[in-house]
Amino acid sequence: MKRVLEIIWIILVILTIFAYLLGYLKLIDTSLVGVLLGTTFIKGALVSDYFMGLKNVSTKYRVIPLIWLLVVIILIAIAYYL
Repeated sequence: MKRVLEIIWIILVILTIFAYLLGYLKLIDTSLVGVLLGTTFIKGALVSDYFMGLKNVSTKYRVIPLIWLLVVIILIAIAYYL
């Protein structure tokens, strides 16, 4: 399990560095905002499953944080594209 957590942590770091570099290099345009929001959802799902310990619990407890995260990301997308 420790090896899986290390791999998940590396994935989270890579996705965070990707988002940081896009912002730092000012490469953000309308099409990349969707990609960034998608990577944010993936990061949130990985954190809730592995680091919050929800991977091995009932589905309803895993879905609640994902629905919340999805609602927030959709609201951010609506606000950005308006």
